[in-house]
Amino acid sequence: MFTSLAAFSAGVGATCLFLFLAEFLRMVGTEPEAEKKAEEYEARRLPLLFRVFLPFASNVGFITRHEFLTNSRKNTEELIQSAGFDQALTAAQFIGVRILMGLAGTILLFLMIAADRTLFGFLLFGLFLLYPVSWLHRTIRMRHLSILKALPNVLDLLTLSVEAGKDFLTALRDILAKRKSDPLGDELKRTLHEIQLGKQRQMALKELGWRVRLPELTSIVNAVIQADELGIGIGQLLRIQGDQLRNKRFARAETLANEAPVKILFPVVLFIFPSVFIILIAPIISQALKTLSF
Repeated sequence: MFTSLAAFSAGVGATCLFLFLAEFLRMVGTEPEAEKKAEEYEARRLPLLFRVFLPFASNVGFITRHEFLTNSRKNTEELIQSAGFDQALTAAQFIGVRILMGLAGTILLFLMIAADRTLFGFLLFGLFLLYPVSWLHRTIRMRHLSILKALPNVLDLLTLSVEAGKDFLTALRDILAKRKSDPLGDELKRTLHEIQLGKQRQMALKELGWRVRLPELTSIVNAVIQADELGIGIGQLLRIQGDQLRNKRFARAETLANEAPVKILFPVVLFIFPSVFIILIAPIISQALKTLSF
């Protein structure tokens, strides 16, 4: 049993080594486009597990391109866009990484069972199986929080610039030129670049809303598009949107503050109360035992 398992493991290892060498030689022998894509991967700081499995995702392309995964590819593509990785990672690559990590987790599970470490094997299997989706959703959540935090300030600056006489694109370009790189700035720079390349402003703004999929940003985008269509002044409209955004921010902060006592109740009961109980009761019990011993 152990001999056959060792032979199987050696075969899997040799296969992975062969695939890695083949992919490495292919990447070395390709044009700068592959190098540029690799630089994008590094710039986007994909997780280590993704960088390990991503070069082999194309080897399971016959699975990821199958018709029964059409809806999954579409949903995954939307999630990748919301996470800001649509220029570094395709839906087919992400699904391929999930498949490969699932296979790797299954192999590790069998190896751990053979080594009598079943619990550790199931933990590794769960990690490899759930990590890609968990990482993607966490990235989207953190990105949305960053955009929500930066949006009021950018909107106020844009409002002041437009009311001072600048047109929308000039005001946006000046704000982005003085702004540090962050998710909101990256998306706005991409939108501005698309407009400068000839794309209609309304279409570029619509694509911004589709990519980010954040209700607050989508509301502002729709308002700007409507102002363009109706010929309404953007300055007053942006000021109204900024006031609404601040009101929503205050309401969200109040909601979180009201939820805090409920969330803190469990750790208080589980950790604080027993400690206080021990500190108060232990001396009494100790004194009582000493009294009874006499």
